[in-house]
Amino acid sequence: MQTARPVTKPTKQRKMLFQAPDHVRHKLFAAPLSPELKTSHKVNTLPVRSGDAIRIMRGDHKGFEGKITRIDREKYRIYVEGLSREKVDGTTVFVPIHPSKVMITRLNLDDKWRKKVLERKKTHEKVKKAVRKPPKEVVEVKEEVAEEKIAVEEKVPEKKPKRKAVKRQRAKKTEEKVEKTKEEKPKKTRAKGKKKAVKKKTEGES
Repeated sequence: MQTARPVTKPTKQRKMLFQAPDHVRHKLFAAPLSPELKTSHKVNTLPVRSGDAIRIMRGDHKGFEGKITRIDREKYRIYVEGLSREKVDGTTVFVPIHPSKVMITRLNLDDKWRKKVLERKKTHEKVKKAVRKPPKEVVEVKEEVAEEKIAVEEKVPEKKPKRKAVKRQRAKKTEEKVEKTKEEKPKKTRAKGKKKAVKKKTEGES
C-alpha cells in the first residue's frame, strides 16, 4: 500500500489552507494557554473563541491585552476589543490578528461543549503520561547497572609496565633460551672428525 506523501508545493499548501473544511479550520485557530491556566486545567492549547481574554505575544501590538469580539474563519483572523486603527478617511477599523500570535489568559466557559473538551483533553494527557513512564522493574535494573559502573570506575586501574622494562624482560628470556639450547646440544668428539678426514684422503687416493 502506498502511503500519502506530505505536500511540499507552496501552491498546494495554500490551496489546502484556503479550501479546508470548518472542522479543520477550527483546529488551526488553536492558541497556547497562560502558565496559570495550564496548571489549573492541565491543557496546553485550545482553539480561540469570542469572549476569551488574550494577550498578544508577537508583532507591532505585542503586550496588548483584550477580549476577543469576533472571529473570521474565512481569513484566519481574530479581532480584539480596543485594538483599532484610523484609516485615511478618518474611520476606525479593528486590526486583524492571526491566532498563532496570541496567548489565552482567561477562558470563556459558558459553552458546556467546551467544558467537555477540557475534560477529554485532561484524560488524554493522563494516559500519555502513564504510557511514557517506564515500569518499576526497568528502573531498578537501570539503577543496579549504574551502581556497577560506579564501582568499576572507583577501582584503581593497574599500571601497565613501561616499554623499556618489557624489552629487558624479553631480552633476558631470549638469553636464557639460548643458554639452554647450548647446554642441551651434544659436543662434537674428535674421533668423528678424524674419521671424516680419513675418508676424504681415501677418496683422493682412489
